[in-house]
Amino acid sequence: MSAHGRSKALTPERDQREGCLTNAAPAFPTLSLRLQSLRLGGREVLQGLKLSLDQAGWTAIVGPNGAGKSTLLRALAGLLPFDGELQLQQRPWASWSHRERARQIAWLGQNESSTDELSAYEVVMLGRLPHQAWLAPPSAADHAAARQAMEQTQCWDWRERPLGRLSGGERQRVLLARALAVQSMLLLMDEPLAHLDPPHQSDWVEIVRGRAGCGAAVVSVLHELNIALQADRLVVMDAGRIVHQGAPSDPATHAALQQVFQQRLLILQVQDRWLALNA
Repeated sequence: MSAHGRSKALTPERDQREGCLTNAAPAFPTLSLRLQSLRLGGREVLQGLKLSLDQAGWTAIVGPNGAGKSTLLRALAGLLPFDGELQLQQRPWASWSHRERARQIAWLGQNESSTDELSAYEVVMLGRLPHQAWLAPPSAADHAAARQAMEQTQCWDWRERPLGRLSGGERQRVLLARALAVQSMLLLMDEPLAHLDPPHQSDWVEIVRGRAGCGAAVVSVLHELNIALQADRLVVMDAGRIVHQGAPSDPATHAALQQVFQQRLLILQVQDRWLALNA
């Protein structure tokens, strides 16, 4: 990726892995959820599940419509109350300040809204707010992180355009860049491929692989099973429960997928990739 002439003064600290930008964060921040029950509108949506992130890699949450995938991700991000326990770095969620959490976890939700009058660059810079002192202007490192994220998602060239004048796919790339600009070691994304065409979906996989290679944990809710099958781990859900967690190559994972999709899938290996086809 071209640096477009960036000076060394504008480059955040690099770790020992090529291309990995960091804010000199501490060791990998573990995140664990133990949930007895989560209710929305008086209805129990999730029940009796556990999920832990304790190592780098890409986890994809999959399952049929209404399985509770997005609700689980929002609970994992601390965005929904539930009966149970959420811990970040072995500390209760409530013991962390909002700013501390925002430095540790980057979030990309479904149908996110931002002020349409903001430029694409200003939206991405919102991802740097957790790293800035109150009312302090952005630092050189903040600007460098925003630019790198926009170059990764190929939206740098229209950085001055208002968000409201972007197409759905362009807008999604800006919002992804905002999440990447946080440079956190935990990245949670709900339907991140919405509005993206196939080439940009492939770019997203590359970005996720890069973040995982830099030691981050990425969790994504996906409907695109063929892309989810490229993850390091699948979390298969149905009816508000986790029915299986495992590698995409594991026959037990294939059986769980076929079960929750009512035996209407064929899971096949083509060269080094697993594919899900309609049965």
